[in-house]
Amino acid sequence: MRFYRGVHRHYCGVDLHARTMHVCLMDHQGTILVHEGIPSEPEAFLRLIAPYREDLVVCAECIFCWYWLADLCAAHGIHFVLAHALYLKAIHGAKSKNDAVDSEKLCTLLRGGVIPQAYVYPPRLRATRDLMRRRLFFTRKRAELFCHIENTFHQYNQKKPLSAVSSAKQRAQLAAWFPDPMVRASVAADLARCTAYDLRIQALVKLIEQQARTQEPSALALLRTIPGVGRILGLTILYEIDTIERFLRVQDFSSYCRLVKPEHSSDGKRLG
Repeated sequence: MRFYRGVHRHYCGVDLHARTMHVCLMDHQGTILVHEGIPSEPEAFLRLIAPYREDLVVCAECIFCWYWLADLCAAHGIHFVLAHALYLKAIHGAKSKNDAVDSEKLCTLLRGGVIPQAYVYPPRLRATRDLMRRRLFFTRKRAELFCHIENTFHQYNQKKPLSAVSSAKQRAQLAAWFPDPMVRASVAADLARCTAYDLRIQALVKLIEQQARTQEPSALALLRTIPGVGRILGLTILYEIDTIERFLRVQDFSSYCRLVKPEHSSDGKRLG
């Protein structure tokens, strides 16, 4: 985990929401200069921080609506730090939690150099990455339907044909294995949704692949040369990593890929 260690004259913590945001702004000595809630609008935010723009750093938690704030700061030459939501235990584990408290804690952690830093994904490939993640969401939903169909076979002690669920051609015959019309209707409903997901997933993969050939043709071709990296995995690596230069060392990249075994030790005792 990387921590932001930058030293600035002013520090700004933003508890960001879809419609509102609570802003806490401190100087280098820790004196609170601004602590108020405003609408989540670019003009309102710029107006609030205007007197403190000199050597200012802004920090927000990595939630669904951080894109516009990061892009706004980049457009106006303001340092922006994206806080990794998973590691902000000082906020999520607190006894008292509200917008004002959260924004102040973000600002204090930023000033103290202990903000767990997440990667600010650039706008150029951001929309395609999000579409790739949407494809993964649909794939998982389809897998849930597969599991429900298989569980139905187990529930009624029926022997399912091998690879019948994963094969689109064999799926159509699965409902006929059950004599009860209600069970057949349940399996048929799952199969209909699986077919709909198949069509949507295939269309998304085709669209993403066309975009990848336009945006990063050489990188995509290079990824395909790695043994074991196919069509989907290549696109996933391409759009999740963005650029390998974001990792200073090979070890950092291995840790990002969860290939480094974490060590938990205390008083000479190793845990886990």
